[in-house]
Amino acid sequence: MARSTKVSRRKMPGGLKIRVRVDLKKNDTVKVIAGRDKGKTGRVLSIDREAGRVLVEHVAMVKRHTRPNPSKQIKGGIAERESPVSSSNVLLVCPGCHKAVRVAHKIEKIGDKTRRLRVCRKCGAPLDKKA
Repeated sequence: MARSTKVSRRKMPGGLKIRVRVDLKKNDTVKVIAGRDKGKTGRVLSIDREAGRVLVEHVAMVKRHTRPNPSKQIKGGIAERESPVSSSNVLLVCPGCHKAVRVAHKIEKIGDKTRRLRVCRKCGAPLDKKA
């Protein structure tokens, strides 16, 4: 009887990393649409594009137990901090219509340069701040 080998679901064959397309940027305001914090809004603190996860301010709070370390000036104790949520569980909040929206892309030509802008699918307002 031949043994079957198990293939880990976390790693792709050949050690390839899949990069999930995330249409979010740091400091965007997002609304959580699924999970235990459904309905909360917050600011994006960081994005992990390889894992497809985002860290949102005051969302998915967990308690972290830290041991005191006097040499590094770490006091220790129980601290609350955010944990990452999946990017599929959040929607961007449009600054124009103040609703959670999907992101569309619009190509804008300025002279000989082209830029890809993020736009609101509901009202068409640009989601990127002018540089």
